[in-house]
Amino acid sequence: MLLTVKHVTRYVFEGKVTHGLQRLRLKPKSTHGQEVIDWRMDLAGAKPEAAYDDQHFNHTDLVSIVPGVPEVVVTCEGTVRTIDNNGITGPHTGHMPLWCFLRPTPLTRPGPKVRQLLAGIEANRSDTLGYLHVLSNAIAEQVEYVSGTTDAHTTAEQALAAGKGVCQDHAHIFITAGRMLDVPMRYVGGYLHMDDRDEQEAGHGWAEAHVPGLGWVGFDVSNAICPDERYIRVATGCDYREAAPVTGIAIGAGETSLDVHLSVGENKVGGQQQQSASGGQRQVQGG
Repeated sequence: MLLTVKHVTRYVFEGKVTHGLQRLRLKPKSTHGQEVIDWRMDLAGAKPEAAYDDQHFNHTDLVSIVPGVPEVVVTCEGTVRTIDNNGITGPHTGHMPLWCFLRPTPLTRPGPKVRQLLAGIEANRSDTLGYLHVLSNAIAEQVEYVSGTTDAHTTAEQALAAGKGVCQDHAHIFITAGRMLDVPMRYVGGYLHMDDRDEQEAGHGWAEAHVPGLGWVGFDVSNAICPDERYIRVATGCDYREAAPVTGIAIGAGETSLDVHLSVGENKVGGQQQQSASGGQRQVQGG
């Protein structure tokens, strides 16, 4: 599938910025299941300072905010060709050893609710892949997808206790529980082409588990499927914070408002049509 992305992020400042830096993880890489055909990033109100690969091998751009500007606009546009690998990304690469993905983080620290979740699952733990599918379904049943009920600081334990959340929360609960089973887990941030529309409110998030014999395997708990050709992987991390598309500081900015415009569509002229092996025209929801 050939997917086209346009992602516009606009920060509007109440005050005058005297100094500001932003770290951007917005550029996908060619990897298992996807090939980046073209990608460009345009900046207004900011200028590039450095570009590097971080500890998770994510492409990262460091930009500085021009002092005194009322707003910063980051526009990313590109085309990515994807295929359906049944959710399998493959062998582990990058600078981080696998054992790092077993450590809890502030967002994925286990508590009584996660322990209760695992205790209630009746499945064979020796079948890692099968158990993880059961776990994914159990989380989706217990945590209703409801926008606006959580934020970037909500922990897995808090979302599970509330019984409501979004894709980020589903992924964090899945990661937390998987690590308690000694399965390396990581968070994935990226884009999802939804079957019913191109325009979206935000990017999408899901999880990957390192399964013996397969390597990294993706699980989109919110949609109860393994990622297929509708998904574009952009950044990974031990949790959302390490894969966040934009982080930074702005001294003197005062109150800051954020506006995001995102569209992910299929280029039916430039690529051959493919049948999804994991649901065809099944409706999916973004994060």
